[in-house]
Amino acid sequence: MKNLVELIVKELVDNKEAVRIEEKSEGGEVDILIHVADEDKGRVIGLRGNIINSIRAIARAAAIKEDVKVNIRI
Repeated sequence: MKNLVELIVKELVDNKEAVRIEEKSEGGEVDILIHVADEDKGRVIGLRGNIINSIRAIARAAAIKEDVKVNIRI
């Protein structure tokens, strides 16, 4: 799950070295925290949150295969 989110986020940002993804698993839930450079936050969030919501939808679809619930925050 972490690798999927990292791949997507790195393609969106200019400063790829600043991307850091933290993943915590508890029970049937996975919490993913995305860290990017300040100037790239807008690129990851998108207009009205469209991009981050799309990333969340992709992660949820992948989580169904692993039978877990995923939460993504920036």
